[in-house]
Amino acid sequence: MREDITYTINSIPFDEDYRPSDGTRATTNFANLAKGEGRRENLRNAFDMINNRFNALAPWDNPHGDRYAVELEIISAQASLGHGSDAFPLIEILKPTILDRKNDRRIDGIPGNNFSSYVRDYDFSILLPRHNKGRPDFSIPDDFGDLHGKLFRCFLDSPAYRMAFSKPPVICLSVSSSRTYHRTENCHPVLGVEYRQDQLSATDRYFAKMGLRARCFMPPGSVAPLAFYFTGDLPTDYSVLELIGTISTMESFQKIYRPEIYNANSPAGQCYRPDLTHRDHSVTRIVYDREERSRLAIEQGQYAEEKFIKPNHAMLAQWSARHAA
Repeated sequence: MREDITYTINSIPFDEDYRPSDGTRATTNFANLAKGEGRRENLRNAFDMINNRFNALAPWDNPHGDRYAVELEIISAQASLGHGSDAFPLIEILKPTILDRKNDRRIDGIPGNNFSSYVRDYDFSILLPRHNKGRPDFSIPDDFGDLHGKLFRCFLDSPAYRMAFSKPPVICLSVSSSRTYHRTENCHPVLGVEYRQDQLSATDRYFAKMGLRARCFMPPGSVAPLAFYFTGDLPTDYSVLELIGTISTMESFQKIYRPEIYNANSPAGQCYRPDLTHRDHSVTRIVYDREERSRLAIEQGQYAEEKFIKPNHAMLAQWSARHAA
């Protein structure tokens, strides 16, 4: 009964002129960067970081380090439940396009990169604290993330996604500060050295319900591994330039809002535990309000509950049961 939920996709450029719309999650990283009087300089500096990192990872036939530039689009997916229902802003991701100045051509990048979701805000900021209120020990419900996972997998199977993108997404996030990562002997020329963690994080388990599995790599020149969430086979399903597009975009974002980890002054060692209180790091010139992001996650989780979860509870439960079958 997948026809009960239909998806539509909209896209807008993420550039120096970007201003968050009313329908954009305010906790979204790109929305956070585009605020205040210095918003244009903020964005310009972020794009410079992305382009410089891309060219550093693609030095062949690139003697001046300026052959490539990355253009970004914000992809917004809305879900409609049944005929005549209002569309709910379900998911936002980023889509890079790589500009090859030498050959004057444009190369599609991998959709995904950043991942924003109202329902995920609800799950982590509303549902999970409510479940643990008054409990002596922290726990996660067995069905935690089930609905979100089904909505996401249905989105990837939808005509809207298949018409817009030729490949499945890759989400690239920070490694978890609650886990320990061990360096392996496996090394990819662009993804870099693989790290494996001692056990799955809550985010790993949540993304697994979305049909995505995690591998962690520290690209050349990086100081900490990145967590990549994907379907299929990450090293072989995508081209080198496609992978560089994702790395350069998301590592730059991580340096901005996780400088303690990704802009540390020394690289991760054989055994690595990310630390958000790490003092030996450098900060970028880009303004990013982490406190606001944490606060707004709760507000937007409440919005998802009021506008999507509660009004459609019965329909979502029936759809979820049929989808599982």
